Amino acid sequence: MHHPKAGRESVRFRRIRNCIFLSGLSVFAQLYLFQPVLSNLCRDFSISPAMSSLAVSFSTIGMATGLFIWAFKADTIKREKLMAFSLIASALITLLTALAWNFPIILALSLLKGIALSGVSAVALAYLNEEVSPAVIGVAISLYLSGNTIGGMSGRVCGALIAGWSNWHFSALFIGLTALIIGIVFAKRFPASLHFHPQHTPFKIKLRRMGGFLTRFSFLGLFLTAALILGAFVSIYNYISFILESPVFNLPHYIVAMVFLMYITGVAGSMCIGKLSDRYDAALLLKLSLLVMLYGIFLLLIMKLWAMIAGLGLMTFAFSGANAMSSRLVSIRAHRAKSSATCLYWLFYYIGSSLIGSSSGTILSTHGWNAFVIAIAGIVLLALILSTIATRHPLASATSESSRTRA
Repeated sequence: MHHPKAGRESVRFRRIRNCIFLSGLSVFAQLYLFQPVLSNLCRDFSISPAMSSLAVSFSTIGMATGLFIWAFKADTIKREKLMAFSLIASALITLLTALAWNFPIILALSLLKGIALSGVSAVALAYLNEEVSPAVIGVAISLYLSGNTIGGMSGRVCGALIAGWSNWHFSALFIGLTALIIGIVFAKRFPASLHFHPQHTPFKIKLRRMGGFLTRFSFLGLFLTAALILGAFVSIYNYISFILESPVFNLPHYIVAMVFLMYITGVAGSMCIGKLSDRYDAALLLKLSLLVMLYGIFLLLIMKLWAMIAGLGLMTFAFSGANAMSSRLVSIRAHRAKSSATCLYWLFYYIGSSLIGSSSGTILSTHGWNAFVIAIAGIVLLALILSTIATRHPLASATSESSRTRA
């Protein structure tokens, strides 16, 4: 029996829309749970800022590891079952984190939590493409991405406020309980797949496809761009609270928590640049976004509160636009084996976040804020150079690659 895809007015679409938004909310509230409380971890465990940031990096390493595993397995399991399991399992791990009494346990649980969460990210967009009518797919995807951003923002703001008024254990408890409620609601309400057909792509073929993308710089350059820009972005947000709490600004925790409201400019960035990409070349918009991101980062060198706010806002707006354009370019160019290309994109994305997000903290600890900001600007400049080389021949790369990826 043939089932039509979920249309705008259907009850099925409303349930998909609401649940997919909640899933995005839960994933990113949990993934970056520790980012706003790194200074608390430093105090509690007598560790350096760079060491404390491993709590965030281990979550994103887990996400990257999980995405790599699901690249080979996700097409054999029902989408809604995998997503529901991921949301409930990750919430239980987050609740366990609230009980952690030493730093190595936090790292181990963060790694497991990232692996659990990857089940949602691995198949959410595939589910929407399969189950939702093309007329409303854009609305559904933008709601999922908005859930990601709002979840990331509200999780960080609530986490910072709760930790400031009590401690980070209560932050983890609050986010874990909220995520568990979302997971249970999702499992009960999310519509089952009607258009999913399990596929068994042999392991060797999948690896060969991935290898094919890695040997062509028009893809590799964009993968590296993703790694560098998320690494730069996460680094700034990892350590900005240290400078705002320092004697230079001496801001109370509830004001520092509001820094994460800047994520609203990220929603605006992806929407604005997304609309412009219907009229202008995505490669050009990517380069312009990276230039604006650089400008925002340089503003952080002016040690005044207005410059910090303006710099963060510009950087966040531009980062979201750059990420939207680089992921779009990968998707457009990979005529075949799209899932392999997008999997590699997110893999590089999260690995960049993990490696750069923690290692940049050593620059802050040893050389201070100005050297740290200049190093981050250098990372974004490198991303601009790589993306410029990767998108130099847009038509040639798109056509020749499509024929070679058919293998």
